[in-house]
Amino acid sequence: MKLRWKLCLCAFALLLTGAARAQTNSPPSGNGWPTYGGDAGGQRYSNAAQITRENVSGLHPVWTYHTHALESSNRSVSKSDFEATPILFHETLYLTTPFDRIIALDPETGAERWIYDPKLSDKVAATNYTSRGVAAWQGDADALACSSRIFVATLDARLIAVDSATGKPCADFGKKGQVDLKFNIATRMFYRYRFFGNTSPPTVVGDVVVVGSAVADNQAVDVEPGMVRGYDVRSGRLLWIWDPLPWAAKQHPRTGAGNVWAVIAADPANHLVFLPTGAPSPDFYGGLRPGDNKDANSIVALDARTGKKVWAFQLVHHDVWDYDVASEPLLFEFRGHIPAVAVAAKPGILFVLNRLTGEPLYPVEERPVPASDVLGEHLSATQPFSSLPSLNPTTLNPSRLMAEGVPAECAAKLSKLRYDGIFTPPSLQGTLEYPGSLGGVNWGSMSFDPQAGVLYANTNRSAYEVRLVPQLSTLWQLARAKEAWTALAMLVVILGLIASAIRRRFLPVVVGIASAAVLLLAGSLFVNPNRFQRNHNMVNSPDAEGELSPDTGAPYRIFRRVLQDNEGRPCTPQPWGATVALDLNAGKLLWEKPLGTLIAGEHTGTVGFGAPIVTAGGLLFAAASAEPLLRAIDKTTGEEVWAGKLPVPAQSTPMTYTLHGRQFVVVDAGGHGGLGTPLGDSVVAFALN
Repeated sequence: MKLRWKLCLCAFALLLTGAARAQTNSPPSGNGWPTYGGDAGGQRYSNAAQITRENVSGLHPVWTYHTHALESSNRSVSKSDFEATPILFHETLYLTTPFDRIIALDPETGAERWIYDPKLSDKVAATNYTSRGVAAWQGDADALACSSRIFVATLDARLIAVDSATGKPCADFGKKGQVDLKFNIATRMFYRYRFFGNTSPPTVVGDVVVVGSAVADNQAVDVEPGMVRGYDVRSGRLLWIWDPLPWAAKQHPRTGAGNVWAVIAADPANHLVFLPTGAPSPDFYGGLRPGDNKDANSIVALDARTGKKVWAFQLVHHDVWDYDVASEPLLFEFRGHIPAVAVAAKPGILFVLNRLTGEPLYPVEERPVPASDVLGEHLSATQPFSSLPSLNPTTLNPSRLMAEGVPAECAAKLSKLRYDGIFTPPSLQGTLEYPGSLGGVNWGSMSFDPQAGVLYANTNRSAYEVRLVPQLSTLWQLARAKEAWTALAMLVVILGLIASAIRRRFLPVVVGIASAAVLLLAGSLFVNPNRFQRNHNMVNSPDAEGELSPDTGAPYRIFRRVLQDNEGRPCTPQPWGATVALDLNAGKLLWEKPLGTLIAGEHTGTVGFGAPIVTAGGLLFAAASAEPLLRAIDKTTGEEVWAGKLPVPAQSTPMTYTLHGRQFVVVDAGGHGGLGTPLGDSVVAFALN
């Protein structure tokens, strides 16, 4: 009898577990957009079906709200990137400005309900000001205050909880509503141009709020470690810390980063969070961090309750290309019944894995890739390639560029650079990197139609020049750190370069050493630093020739620039940006269409940021391009069926919801300082009559 009762109880428990899992993993109901990615798994899908191909021509703006972010900030507004996507929670829209101000709006009228200003520290050294949004927590119904909470992770490294109803800080969370995310982190905030903070929203799983960090690229070897942390949503108490690079502390000098700056996806039913990890430091040169650099450039599944690693899968080994995992992992049911996660490497290579085990659901092959010619650099001999079609081209044919419409000045630039296909490593003479550091697929991530099993993404097609520039100061630093062999190898490289450059024969030793010193000094000073930016330029600035980042403590500085023609357009074949559709059930590319244009009357595509969203009404909605337009696209064919004007371009992802019988599509249109598009401060809502 007891055994029979136990069997019944076990069966009942399994039934409840299955029901809970089905409820958690089912697509959004269409009446809300409760997280940055639409649901916890980042599908960016809505069951809303009021707006269709047949009636979308009647879509028009019904309200516009101005954040006044560019007027109210005393910071360099030219560096403002309005990348936020609002969420709908408790029939209120919540979003952030590029300077982390939280704004609550009436979703029907756009009327302002409250604003919370975290008053960013004046010491923030962000190269661009970005906040992609907030996270929400439904809490204690009987609480007098903060019964539900809105969380933001700020540029100056604070995790803040405010009352969703009033915008007032939750006094019981941390210290007066805040947790200092610099606590337990070896920050280097006193260095000029260094940055440690947050640009993406945290992720809430049950009663845990999980937060990563953004770390400045190309600034130094010993940048901040990319710890991921879980906090109690009520008290702000630290529950756990996960270190992506435990091996880095053993390096001399210590290396850092490997941080999670993109959005973390969650599977609440299985208590899992999925981390897209970044590249370790120093960037572009890995001689100081030998090996594959385990758990960097990976998707990592953690138990959200404990922070313990469940599994990890590395997308790029020993990254020297800035190919961090920038895209939010996408959770879905593969072929309707297998719990899966899709994650895009920045070049556009798509991997589909069992999200409970990390095992590939489409085969993955390790293929040989080009070797480095830089002494001291030991790359992985292979890189992982998926059997799925890439979301964008991953190779160029330099000999055919002019035949494909690329201007002669572009072909001349590219012909001078080393290029052996994808994963050609950085070099001292200059390397052509394609896809460049923008991707491929970036933070906009992907969307997924669970009814059809189709994935959608916006992609970029830019090429970069990357060059390692020797620096004099590092020889002294290496010698002091007792890294004599590395210093000697570096000196030998310089001598060899000088010897081969002048009449292709070796010089006398004395002249060679003197010339090496001159070259190192030139590399350290690089003639006139004012000609260059010290941080990543997504488009070439009119007053700078490219990026020259210090990478303090590394043997080389980093010179990087986007390869553009005389008109400022990408030196690559068209389209320069596109929307693609991939059938994940069959593993086949369905269609690819240019997104936007830089030349009137042509379908060139443009470099852009932001994802498409997909609805049960048969449409994708996408902004992202360099044009001030929100587009509706037929999800079956890729045909553009409608475009609505925006005040300025929207380098952001739209969202949609149905409220009181009416479907709205909302997008933040504020331009992007990093891409050089016009700036603004508008939140625009569209609906039918």
